[in-house]
Amino acid sequence: MFLDPYHTQTGSRVRISAQQASDFAKRIAGDFNPIHDADARRFCVPGDLLFALVLSRFGLSQRMDFHFRSMVGDGTPLSLEESDSGQVEVKDDEGKQYLEVGRSGAENHDAAAVEAFTRCYVAFSGKNFPHVLKPLLEEQGVMFNPKRPLVIYDSMGFSLERTDLTGPTLELVDSRLEVNGKRGDVKLEFRITDRGEVVGSGSKKLVVSGLSEYDPAAMEAIVAEFYRLKAAYESAQEA
Repeated sequence: MFLDPYHTQTGSRVRISAQQASDFAKRIAGDFNPIHDADARRFCVPGDLLFALVLSRFGLSQRMDFHFRSMVGDGTPLSLEESDSGQVEVKDDEGKQYLEVGRSGAENHDAAAVEAFTRCYVAFSGKNFPHVLKPLLEEQGVMFNPKRPLVIYDSMGFSLERTDLTGPTLELVDSRLEVNGKRGDVKLEFRITDRGEVVGSGSKKLVVSGLSEYDPAAMEAIVAEFYRLKAAYESAQEA
């Protein structure tokens, strides 16, 4: 099971250590957001890891909507529970909700199909920065705080014509940023194909906080640091 290194199952509870979360972000998603670094002061588990665990446990449905309610910290005991209506909740022992998932339509629990879709979505999602976000921010003349960049995963959803996927890929078809004061809402629209056939579509919403005037030099420094961290990590993995 490809998610085994990135969480620990103890009874009915799942725990994700900061190191496990950081490894998932870098190895699987190619995500070098500093908020996912194991030693980050404001560390949080990547939303895409919660997404992956839900699909692994409950399978792939034709229509799924994910709403992220709170950020998961290091080692928080989590339960993944399904209601009678099929809705899934990820919450802690105090009942705090971190993720709410709506599901409908046909389901596929084949491990290979679920992993293929999970990997292609997470790889797509991990390219939010700098590939998509930087041009959007530059176009609007705003950027996040270079010292405290905060980009929050708000929600995502998709609809599939069929779930028997063998070679799924995701392609960005539209992206936009709506600025409201110091907050920006990013909407990404994507197409889902399988072996060259269009089989579905979806969208993802991000929230960018602490916006200020765009500073080209500061942004270039952030991008350079992203690629430095990526290169250093990949070099360490090859050693």
